[in-house]
Amino acid sequence: MDARPSILFIIADDASWCHFRAYGEKAVQTPHFDSVAREGALFQHAYCASPSCTPSRGAILTGQHIWRLGEGGNLWSFWPNTAPIYTDLLATTGYKIGLTGKGWSPGDFTKYGRKDNPAGPPFANFDAFLATLPPDTPFCFWFGSQNPHRTYKKGSGLARGKKLESVTVPPFLPDTPEVRSDLLDYLSEIEDFDAELGRLLAALERTGRAQNTLVVVTSDNGFPFPHGKTNLYDAGTRMPLAMRWPGHIKPGTVSDALVSHTDFAPTFLEAAGIKIPDTVTGQSLLSLLTSPQPLPASRRGSNRDVVYFGRERHFVKARMGNAGYPVRAVRTRDFLYIHNLAPDRWPAGDPPLFSDIDQADSINGSPSKQAVVEGSDRRFAAWATEKRPAEELYDLKADPHQLTNVTADPKHAKMLARLRTQLDETLRKTGDPRVSGKDDFDRYPSSSGPRK
Repeated sequence: MDARPSILFIIADDASWCHFRAYGEKAVQTPHFDSVAREGALFQHAYCASPSCTPSRGAILTGQHIWRLGEGGNLWSFWPNTAPIYTDLLATTGYKIGLTGKGWSPGDFTKYGRKDNPAGPPFANFDAFLATLPPDTPFCFWFGSQNPHRTYKKGSGLARGKKLESVTVPPFLPDTPEVRSDLLDYLSEIEDFDAELGRLLAALERTGRAQNTLVVVTSDNGFPFPHGKTNLYDAGTRMPLAMRWPGHIKPGTVSDALVSHTDFAPTFLEAAGIKIPDTVTGQSLLSLLTSPQPLPASRRGSNRDVVYFGRERHFVKARMGNAGYPVRAVRTRDFLYIHNLAPDRWPAGDPPLFSDIDQADSINGSPSKQAVVEGSDRRFAAWATEKRPAEELYDLKADPHQLTNVTADPKHAKMLARLRTQLDETLRKTGDPRVSGKDDFDRYPSSSGPRK
């Protein structure tokens, strides 16, 4: 009998960490996510590699920073097919691989000869996949939900009986009935995602495979609201993450380690006993998950106290000339440093559309976007849409929502210099073409076509 674990990977589409019950959100019911966290581990500080669907998912599959993925660092790109990915490596050692829903996407994975989505061959659903699974064969299955991606049915949250007063409005959004209702609609789709998760877990139980299956539940990037998705603030990069592996992960584990989505690939490979490729920049999480006691400070080290992430081009139509918005960042427990590599560009897309905020081509893209762009309080528009300086630094203890840039504050001068150097050294060490001046991600064509 093959004793290697199976892997069930479940990923939401545009969900921030704080909008699950296990993280304290009272206006949502997520019993299945909460049960995975309760029966395994809940991560308080997990971060995507990029707050944009395609590069985020590419980083998960390769275990690499997005600036190492060539054209795969952009949304609506062509899969570069140059880096080893964990699904292929698992398949070569006997794992059966499958995908339902949104895998590596949006983009074209066939241009360079790939037949199936990098996340796996398609199946109608998890049950259909399980029906093809030979006895004792380990599997790796990716379920990509479409929830809670926009668009939303307006008023769906209220229709479910949710109350406007029950939702928490973050300080970077106007506190209006329209925004509150929009947030409730979003939370309703979080609940839809949780229901999907429940059906997957039930199917796993029916097969009798739950005991030796590593279950991972996360999202690809932050919620589709101004200051969230496409931004390197916590609302765009900090992810829900619960992992369960009976007999290996102690129930009720809560980890404060700073971890990255690039850590999934090496985790899965190590669990399967497969050598981790040298191209991988992430680190396996198994030592964090399976240690019977919290790791002592001497073993935690700086590599679990810092994460790096970035972004390149999101929507082609956001700026003239197909220009993206290149950014790199380093986050520690107490500070977030962001380097905007093209501060002359509009971060949310060219006005008046600001189409990097969401997928719509007008300011009517969402009630929250409209409230931000058209509202009388211009602070919200400034936080979401106005041009940003080359450097941003945020004191996370004093400013958890990252609204006050403290780069000019003398008391933070040493921290600014330290993080600037730390980010630059890491980008050079990991071969970021932006730093070396050898590449410009804007030059890559989009699989969705040029701006018209």
